[in-house]
Amino acid sequence: MAKATPKISLNQSENIPYDRLVLSQKNVRRIKDGVTIEDLAEDIALRGGLIQSLNVRPLRDENGEETGQYEVPAGGRRFLALGILIKQKRMAKDQPTPCIVNRKETTSADDDSLAENMARETLHPLDEFRAFKVLFDQGLGEEEIAARYKVAPATVKQRLRLADVSPKLLDLYGKGELKLEQVKAFSITSDHARQEDVWATVSRSTVQEPYYIKRLLTETAVRADDRRAVYIGAAAYEAAGGIILRDLFQQDGGGWFQDPALLEKLVLDKLEADAEAVRAEGWKWVVSAIDFGYGHTSGMRRVYGEPAELSEEELARQDALQEEYEKLDAEYAESPDYDEETEKKLATLGDAIDVFNDRPDIYDPDEVARAGAFVTLDANGELRIERGFVRSEDEAPVDEDVADVEAAAGHADGDRNVGERPGANGAAVSSGDDEEDTIRPLPDRLILDLTAHRTLALRNALAQDPDTAYVAVLHALVLQVFFHNTSDTCIGLTVKNASFGQVEGLGQSIWAKEIDQRHENWGKDLPKSPDDLWPFLLALDPASRQALFGHCAVQGLNAVIEPWAKRPGAIAHADEIARTIGFDMAEAGWQPTPESYLARVTKRRILEAVREACGEEQAYLMEDQPKAKMVTEAARVLNGTGWLPEVLRLDDLVDVDAPQDADADIIDESAELPAYLSDGAEQDDSADPAETMQAAE
Repeated sequence: MAKATPKISLNQSENIPYDRLVLSQKNVRRIKDGVTIEDLAEDIALRGGLIQSLNVRPLRDENGEETGQYEVPAGGRRFLALGILIKQKRMAKDQPTPCIVNRKETTSADDDSLAENMARETLHPLDEFRAFKVLFDQGLGEEEIAARYKVAPATVKQRLRLADVSPKLLDLYGKGELKLEQVKAFSITSDHARQEDVWATVSRSTVQEPYYIKRLLTETAVRADDRRAVYIGAAAYEAAGGIILRDLFQQDGGGWFQDPALLEKLVLDKLEADAEAVRAEGWKWVVSAIDFGYGHTSGMRRVYGEPAELSEEELARQDALQEEYEKLDAEYAESPDYDEETEKKLATLGDAIDVFNDRPDIYDPDEVARAGAFVTLDANGELRIERGFVRSEDEAPVDEDVADVEAAAGHADGDRNVGERPGANGAAVSSGDDEEDTIRPLPDRLILDLTAHRTLALRNALAQDPDTAYVAVLHALVLQVFFHNTSDTCIGLTVKNASFGQVEGLGQSIWAKEIDQRHENWGKDLPKSPDDLWPFLLALDPASRQALFGHCAVQGLNAVIEPWAKRPGAIAHADEIARTIGFDMAEAGWQPTPESYLARVTKRRILEAVREACGEEQAYLMEDQPKAKMVTEAARVLNGTGWLPEVLRLDDLVDVDAPQDADADIIDESAELPAYLSDGAEQDDSADPAETMQAAE
């Protein structure tokens, strides 16, 4: 006959007055944290009592009889917290306290204390998320929850965000099929359908990393540091009903604007409003766009305004501010210590001076009536207005008959007598009918012959005066670059300025901005009329003249290798120029970023770049990564290394059409071009088609 399983009888609960309890010296928790005990006391007061009873044992006398006192081996923190409430007069010292009384003592007091502290199981994070959500739904605010459970408000926000992830995904997390970091990645959006769609994609992929999840969730969104988002601002976007995806667990730079179509509409509407304000200035035309291709002003003449005149009172105020600024700056420079008040005062004075220096330009009304303006966005999201561009069809008409007469005559009509007409070399010709008394114009052929002799003689003379020849060439260049005029120079030079408008982001590069700024500075300094250009150039100091010459000359430099026009001779010449001036593209500021190179080539080329710049070991560590992660990691390791793709290296710019053997009589037409000049794009079989990015544009 089987023995009956012995029944377990539980220790009973009793309400024992607090003043009959003492802390057991066998409690294994010896390190006391007074701060947390005070927090526990407040929590007990909030709840009106203990959630968990104390575990006590009766104290016995020498005969083993109970004395009426009890020691507390398990629950010491709760015991001390109740003591704090008694000291604060918030609880009576004889307050009945719920206790589990262990009279059997089948285990030691030390064992009970250790079991209470070690046998407990930490709450699963998902249970914590959901519990916080329940409290929030019950009306507790984030700050109140944070204060009650002694966590930062940001932690409560994070827990609530995690609890808002799709219930299907949270169930997978509870079963251990999703990691916490993956749940965090899903939390950047509250769209449960989108979360589940992305998981359906990710779960079939070998790449399930958090960064990949976030990439899929934000692939149709716009980063908050995008110039469009900066221009509109988060407040205006959200006021229009837009949603911003935020990552509460990592720095996200402001998040992602989820609705690109709404953002684009807001940007275009605001740009048009800004353009309307510019249009009100009286310009003939104003064009607005988020971006214009580099060289969008090519072929247009630009006019510049002059800053508004300052009154005597304003000039005096400007001088006083400048004097005060310089005096304070000099005194502060001698001080060894940082002074916040002085810094603020200098900044205030600087802002006041800038108001005078940055006053708006005033344009000639006649020029405004035929010129226009472009309204667009800078790379940093600030509004950029380019005023004063005149299209060729809007130029003032020229009376060709009058111009020919004045050119032939060489003097004004007021210098001739009535009834006379200009003859060759400016001689007056009578309008009478007597042919013998009439001095006829020179024959065209004779004029051609004579001026041909004059041209060669002038060439010869000018060749012996290189300084004036230099100015003459500069005059021809400036006329073309700034005045778009080739008829007012006898020097037959042509500057072909390729715009490269199809290259995205070129206008935002460091070098493009420097060229544009230099062009604008010279444009403001040059005379408004081409008639005044020659004396202006003669009056320039040699250094300024050389700087202007360099700026104009480079407008025609073109070292672009186009699929349909590789121009090996021109590229070789560009190579020689680069060597002569010691030019290096890396030193100029080019970096292999995802946008400039890495995301546009195959994985094989990315690894080749890393191998060349960082070594075989670094490339080996990246070999098995998906392309998206490889691009990000390569950008990090290549940054600052000075690595350049072969098309940008000075030593690799080669004559692609010439034979490599200088003595060869026959060019091997079957020889392959360098990889970066070949017509066929290299294919990388290891790249996942779903991850492969555009290799070329």
